[in-house]
Amino acid sequence: MRYSYTTCTPETDGGIIMQGKYISTEGIQTLGRVEGTDGWFWGTDCTYGDLYEAQQLYEQSHPVRGTRLILVSYPDGKVYEPISRRDGLYFGVPVYWEGALHLLAADFSAKKILLFRWEGGGGSLTEEASLELSAVKDCYNLRLITYPLSIIRQGGENLFTIAWPRRAQFCIDPEESIDHREEGELIFSKWYEDPDYREETVIRAYPSGEIRKRIPGSCYRMDDGTSWIVN
Repeated sequence: MRYSYTTCTPETDGGIIMQGKYISTEGIQTLGRVEGTDGWFWGTDCTYGDLYEAQQLYEQSHPVRGTRLILVSYPDGKVYEPISRRDGLYFGVPVYWEGALHLLAADFSAKKILLFRWEGGGGSLTEEASLELSAVKDCYNLRLITYPLSIIRQGGENLFTIAWPRRAQFCIDPEESIDHREEGELIFSKWYEDPDYREETVIRAYPSGEIRKRIPGSCYRMDDGTSWIVN
């Protein structure tokens, strides 16, 4: 499926200033860098990519019944809105992977989780995945991770789920949180206070979740894709 995109043109009021440029965003005044690239920033007008909060707003019939997602290219400051706002559609946090921007969305009216691939600028927009909303318990910590691209959910009930591309689900410790994925392994960070605060890196097999290794120290992902464990 292919979609059209729109470009927001600069105006004289409303917007942000970035390195001497006037960027018209039609009211979105907070931008974040898209993970995986220095060339793109993103912003939304509600929930800032928190799909669990968006789900609550929708179910409570909040006046904001959908969000806008904008993408701003650097250094030219051009603003794009690849998918127009529509009722029930809320956007998560986008990532950059394999030469394209990937946009996560939940369409609560259609009860779907959607993943789009956008080539950027004048490039095409395609729907890469469509899942039933029931594939996850709810949208708590529903987001994208990379190496490779995956849709994951980490719930407060200590259940970790990969919803796409290959489903996996297993329990983790309450103090664990996902850091990233490396093909056949999932890299988690675990914290302790015993009594001093410390962290360890937990390497689990994919898709079983079996612990393969525990390494003292914090894991940091570098721009070139390598990992540093600092202890």
